[in-house]
Amino acid sequence: MPKINFFTEDINYNLKGKNAVKAWIKETIAQEGYQLNELNFIFCSDEYLLRVNQDFLQHDYYTDVITFDNSEELKTILGDIFISIDRVKDNAKQNKASTHDELCRIIIHGTLHLLGYKDKTKKAKTEMTAKEDFYLVKRT
Repeated sequence: MPKINFFTEDINYNLKGKNAVKAWIKETIAQEGYQLNELNFIFCSDEYLLRVNQDFLQHDYYTDVITFDNSEELKTILGDIFISIDRVKDNAKQNKASTHDELCRIIIHGTLHLLGYKDKTKKAKTEMTAKEDFYLVKRT
């Protein structure tokens, strides 16, 4: 049974409209031609995500999202997406957006990584942002 789960690690955070967000993510995955197996979102603090970044990626800096693709089959989604709520709140202020809207952007960004999109080059980043915007409009 395909599942999307939301967890918190070292913070208290309650995602508003969980069922609508789950439906939106499932629709995005289906539109990209993938099958959902299981997708876990882990909301955490800056410090927690920094440790994940250091321990697993050998990066020593803060970030808003880290995506781990655990799938072994093509076109199948099985992954964990860690999101720093601290970063999301800061980004929201910077972008003059609500925390919820910014969190949805980060949620879909992490999901797009599992769907094969990259953001390491300027061209790839432009394509990723366009896809984020495309799916954000489809949100209910």
